[in-house]
Amino acid sequence: MKLSTTLDGVTYRFTGIPDVLAKANEPKAADRLQGIAAQSASERVAAKIVLSELTVGDLTENPVIPYEEDEVTRVNWDGLNQPGYQSMKNMTIGELREWILDHKTTPDVLKRSARNFTGEVAAAVAKLMTAMDLVYGASRIHYTTQCNTEIGQPGTIAYRAQPNSTTDDPESIIVSLAEGLSFGCGDACFGINPVNDDPTNTKRIAEAVWEFKERNEVPTQVVVLSHITTQMEAIRRGAPLSMVFQSIAGTQDTNDDFGVNRALIEEAYELAKQYGQCQGANLLYFETGQGSEVSVGRDHGADEMTLEARTYGFGRFFRPFMVNNVTGFIGPETIYDGKEMIRANLEDHFMGKMLGLPMGMAPCWTNHTSITMDDQQQATMLLAMAGSTYYIGVPCADDVMLAYQDTSYHDNAALRELLGRTAAPEFHRWMVSRGLCDESGVLTERAGDGSMFLWVE
Repeated sequence: MKLSTTLDGVTYRFTGIPDVLAKANEPKAADRLQGIAAQSASERVAAKIVLSELTVGDLTENPVIPYEEDEVTRVNWDGLNQPGYQSMKNMTIGELREWILDHKTTPDVLKRSARNFTGEVAAAVAKLMTAMDLVYGASRIHYTTQCNTEIGQPGTIAYRAQPNSTTDDPESIIVSLAEGLSFGCGDACFGINPVNDDPTNTKRIAEAVWEFKERNEVPTQVVVLSHITTQMEAIRRGAPLSMVFQSIAGTQDTNDDFGVNRALIEEAYELAKQYGQCQGANLLYFETGQGSEVSVGRDHGADEMTLEARTYGFGRFFRPFMVNNVTGFIGPETIYDGKEMIRANLEDHFMGKMLGLPMGMAPCWTNHTSITMDDQQQATMLLAMAGSTYYIGVPCADDVMLAYQDTSYHDNAALRELLGRTAAPEFHRWMVSRGLCDESGVLTERAGDGSMFLWVE
């Protein structure tokens, strides 16, 4: 492998693939914090040149953490389609970029190639792409998944209704959920983040939300985002959960900190298949985001973008129903400002799709970052153009329990109208039947009135 290049009379030498990957990255707070970022724009360009001349095989067979030391590396490799990988291993990363963006490379071909690559390869090619490249490349790839209903079809955008409560109060959750539902939010799922992580509380919330869903005949999924082991115990106790949620990461020791591994996820899938309130084959929900490994000191000196791509290579192994990226949530030590947040979101969405995942996005921020509502909305619109499968919907764009900002119920309705998209098919038909929208998906005057879904004493 050639790990040096001369640019404007200056020779730049890199110590290995992790060094090239880090210095080829667009500016990110976590890379600066780790001391691995390029020291100048020229060094960044030099790293991109070197990276463009490395091959798919170079990146695959020299992972940033060795196979023997890390389960995420092993799952990335074990999940490869070996004939597909062998057919493309001699392609340079620059050639791979051109192949992905070539209009003659059809969407079906792109989808079939997803298991030819590891996370390192996806990160490498994304580092050579502009914002428009990332949007265009991702827009050509769609994945449909099914739990109770199907999401991800072209021409649709789905939403997770997230009416969290600071006290886990089922009544306040349901009132907020009714408002979101009236705006057409909830076809991806009704998903609640509990304050109290225990099986009894998880079951209590699940039962209240499920009863609301059943009473109003809403075609969707119910999930309570407690720890995976808590959800599993709640299911054993009869909680009506449709699928199982868990945050995952790009290194084994970060996953250890999260209390999760391959065997546990496989066990959770089997439990949901046997006892969950589900009909389809996609029964898992993952959450990810650039910087989680750095935030807990488990990055192994690798850059946050590459580690995020490795997370997708890990997650695809389990065929999830949805993947939710929350880059921007952790804080300024990983993503400093709106420019970094927008770029990271576009990278993550593209890399996830390239590796075969149904990517949903949550361009979000917390109040201690240098990110604004305008930054968030710009990211949301770009990601909608790129074909994001779904977004989060929170009341007034402000999650009072998690203390962060995300897309609102109103934003979600505006995105569908702006792009001429509808809800997921079953949910869209349900909305039409309830007089919430017309056949084209345009909301009626009934939208915004959640009282229609509540019992009146």
